[in-house]
Amino acid sequence: MGGRGVANGVSDKGFKYGTEFKTLMSVDNIKYVQYQNSTAATIPQETMSTGRNRVYVLVKDEKLKSITLYNSKGIVRRQIDLDHTHKGVVPHVHTVNVKTWSREVVPATKSDIAYIEKVRKLWNNR
Repeated sequence: MGGRGVANGVSDKGFKYGTEFKTLMSVDNIKYVQYQNSTAATIPQETMSTGRNRVYVLVKDEKLKSITLYNSKGIVRRQIDLDHTHKGVVPHVHTVNVKTWSREVVPATKSDIAYIEKVRKLWNNR
């Protein structure tokens, strides 16, 4: 999994595809990953795992930071932030309009909460 610039095999920071993130665990279409190239927590902007509706769970210091869901073309469609407040809401969701690349922040839905519980349970039972 790469990050920015995945389509050409090299990220905008010059890292070869597959080297920016380390896979900690994988269950079905869910990959728990850790960013390797700095102390900042960042998500992959794209994935080459098309057609599978890939999900990346970003982990930092053994804590779940965010859950990012991708569409069948490998582009971010939804990001659930678990560890910080936005507009007074935690967890909260960033939805992505791929036509304009605008991101809207909305509260987590019941479906999001159920998915968060699933992701946390898988991580805690590893």
